[in-house]
Amino acid sequence: MFTQYQLPYAYDALEPHIDALTVETHHGKHHATYTKNLNDFAEKAGVQEKDIVELLGSLEDVSEEYRTAIRNNGGGFYNHNLYFETISPNGGGVPTGVLGDKINECFGSFEEFKEKISALAMGQFGSGWAWLSVAKDGSLVLSNSGNQDNPISLGTGNMPIMCIDVWEHAYYLKYKNLRADYVKELFEVIDWEVVGRKYEEQLKR
Repeated sequence: MFTQYQLPYAYDALEPHIDALTVETHHGKHHATYTKNLNDFAEKAGVQEKDIVELLGSLEDVSEEYRTAIRNNGGGFYNHNLYFETISPNGGGVPTGVLGDKINECFGSFEEFKEKISALAMGQFGSGWAWLSVAKDGSLVLSNSGNQDNPISLGTGNMPIMCIDVWEHAYYLKYKNLRADYVKELFEVIDWEVVGRKYEEQLKR
């Protein structure tokens, strides 16, 4: 069974950057629905015991009858788990330590990294995501994807450690059509300690 990430903070804890109604709707309804649907379809497909990374990385092994549903709902489940785990009231600032050094090495500076991933988020036509991922050699790579796809389901071999959700349900209640304002404010709640821990975990794989 796949378990939805539970918020360790109140719905209004990310104010004023992300409003309480958005968090409640995004996590309590959208994310919860992806989780329920994934569990339902995974049971029908006989893959409910698989790890989500393993499942998304081997969609070709899923029965064709359920493959699209698993791809969409499994992606929605995984993507939102990562999104909500890596934002918090303690977020913002600049990453330090091993991750901070690697960002500077791969992108020149943290500001350049922000500009590049923000451009990917802004440039994603329609619904989708922007990603910071770890390649097998430990380097950091940026990408974007549509709908609920991610670097795992797309078969890149890269493992996401941070993401920007640019589905309209992530920001429209507060920011309306001003996606750029949402992306800018999201950096005020990204928990770089969590992202850094995820990066170091990937170095061990």
